[in-house]
Amino acid sequence: MLRFLDFLFPPRSDELALRGVSDDDFLALLSPRLVGETNPETVALLPFRDARVRAAIHEAKYRGSERAFALLAAALAEYLREADETSRKPVIVPVPLSAARRKERGFNQVEEVAKRAAKELSIPLKTTLLIRTRDTASQVSLPRRERIENMRGAFRATRRADPAYTYIVLDDVITTGATLQAAIITFQEAGATHVISLALAH
Repeated sequence: MLRFLDFLFPPRSDELALRGVSDDDFLALLSPRLVGETNPETVALLPFRDARVRAAIHEAKYRGSERAFALLAAALAEYLREADETSRKPVIVPVPLSAARRKERGFNQVEEVAKRAAKELSIPLKTTLLIRTRDTASQVSLPRRERIENMRGAFRATRRADPAYTYIVLDDVITTGATLQAAIITFQEAGATHVISLALAH
């Protein structure tokens, strides 16, 4: 039946890449590493060079794939379960999309992943603490210096941060770190003393 449906509706290459990946296979790809493009450094959980990770990121971002959300959330939960960052009043803050981009896409893929991991671990998820103040130009083709300038002032904290909390700022992919650095600075300026920067992939 599946082959017949594939004949009628040819699956995407990323969709095919995820079909044969079990939860355990995907979790085996978890290899947290520090990425020095931000201050403090960002922990990237999965290697973007791996085709299965790329497929999950793309399917989550562009297709809203429940399977991709589940795999990425499992990896995030697995990391947070063992991490020291969760020992002091942690809250997860997904990097927000602009209102226009969210309306166009219908969802924020980082928020969807964070929602599932937060529920599994009973960690608060805060989606309104950080808002995007403007729709920035696509970062894909910009060099590092222009990415940093592009993201300057792109976020605003909606209230003062509580120094007693650990703010875990989460994005999907880190390249130059400009987006996460802008989010980190916004929280620090709002009074946060402990900000952790995470990316699903690098």
